[in-house]
Amino acid sequence: MNEILRTISQRYSCRAYDGRLPEKEKLEALALSAVQSPSAMNRQPWQIIVITNKSFIEELDKEGMRILAEAKDKTAYDRIMSRGGSLFYNAPCMYLILKQPGTDIDTGIVSENIALAATSLGLGNVICGMAAIPFNGSKAEELRKKAGFCDGWEFGMAVLVGYGESENEPHTPDTSKIRYVE
Repeated sequence: MNEILRTISQRYSCRAYDGRLPEKEKLEALALSAVQSPSAMNRQPWQIIVITNKSFIEELDKEGMRILAEAKDKTAYDRIMSRGGSLFYNAPCMYLILKQPGTDIDTGIVSENIALAATSLGLGNVICGMAAIPFNGSKAEELRKKAGFCDGWEFGMAVLVGYGESENEPHTPDTSKIRYVE
């Protein structure tokens, strides 16, 4: 098996970080992998914000959990509470992917590039759509400004990165979902 296929097969969603910030060289390599993503007509409709300010990530976490606790449907809140009560799992770094409206597929490509690159560098990671929650609540404008959102840009996706507290197994691929048309 080649290195890329091995990285894909080893990647898992890390939901417990030890809090150590990865080395600057690794953070820069992940940021570069993000902007090397392909996009339709090479428009590159993204901005990448690398958040390593632990207190800001904790502020986002607290606001997201507050919003979930106040929601009528407690399904997401209960699930997160059963996993330790932290929306961002003590991750020391968040890659915030901003997008232009209507460019969701490009955001997905960018997040997967970051996740696979992180795995290849020995870093735990999880693609985290729940990071949108604090940027859409009552403190949204304040948090967007603090994160560095530019006018006309919106939350696309986030990838949490750091050193995992332990290694986990990747999910078992369901090969029954593959069909060939010959």
